[in-house]
Amino acid sequence: MTALTDFSATAIDGQDVDLSTYADQVVLVVNTASQCGFTPQYQGLQALQEQYAERGFTVLGFPCDQFGNQEPGDDPDIAAFCEDNFGVSFPMFSKIEVNGSAAHPLYQWLRAEKGGLLGSTIKWNFTKFLVGRDGRVLDRYPPTTRPEKLTDDIEKALAD
Repeated sequence: MTALTDFSATAIDGQDVDLSTYADQVVLVVNTASQCGFTPQYQGLQALQEQYAERGFTVLGFPCDQFGNQEPGDDPDIAAFCEDNFGVSFPMFSKIEVNGSAAHPLYQWLRAEKGGLLGSTIKWNFTKFLVGRDGRVLDRYPPTTRPEKLTDDIEKALAD
């Protein structure tokens, strides 16, 4: 069985991160962008991080520039933007692709586990995947789902 903990990714500071670091945690994986109409969701994602971190929850942000060139900056620019504008303290990763042949293996797996309304491809920035403590995908949420609307599902996953 494949799980979140089977993958690794490059952190926004260039360090390799084995996602087994998040074993036994509830994780929300989000593809992000700094110049998107949904960018203010960073605030809600940070609020979730602060609200639930002590209970074994974390948000993982994966910047992506595949949708309307809305993440044109390099990793240092993205990190500074997130910290300066939204106080982001949750882990951010190096910019990746989420669709196509060059999609990060984590996103290939996430898409295969939970397809969206129109298939498995990611349609836009701020698509969210909730992963349970066992490392398996529990649910997928479209970009229009605001982070604060996920609290019931996060509470349930933390209780399991």
